Amino acid sequence: MSTPHISTEFPHHFAVQPEAITVVGIELRTTNPEAMQTIPPHWQRFGQEGVLERISGRLDGDVLAVYTHFAHAGRDNTGLYSLVIGAQVAPDAPVPAGMVRVVVPASRRAIFPVLPASFERVGPAWGAVWAQTTLPKTFVAEYERYAANGDISISIGLERH
Repeated sequence: MSTPHISTEFPHHFAVQPEAITVVGIELRTTNPEAMQTIPPHWQRFGQEGVLERISGRLDGDVLAVYTHFAHAGRDNTGLYSLVIGAQVAPDAPVPAGMVRVVVPASRRAIFPVLPASFERVGPAWGAVWAQTTLPKTFVAEYERYAANGDISISIGLERH
């Protein structure tokens, strides 16, 4: 059995997310070629509009940025996809006007901690994620978790083995 290449800068570990995660937040439809121009203003909007404070029933103080609704779900991340920035809520939580609900299914995950935890390191961490060509990625729902304690991680859905 061969060992997959593991980035020494962004090592990862495996975990099981036993239950689905429901997230409510603001949605952006974008593509990878447009991401550098579209995602930063989406984060600005999140902060300027006080999105987190408008989500009732948040389960914790974390912010989740969920990448989902891929044009080629289950195959790859080319084409359009949604980025929903918000918070984890109960499955039946209300969705404020102008926001959407997305679900990250229960799954095996590869977790990439962003160290040191800084927003500027998230982009390079994604580079390490996509360099992992041996990971059986699902391309259904990936997310960044900005924990209330300052930790940042990227969670990638994996096929069952």
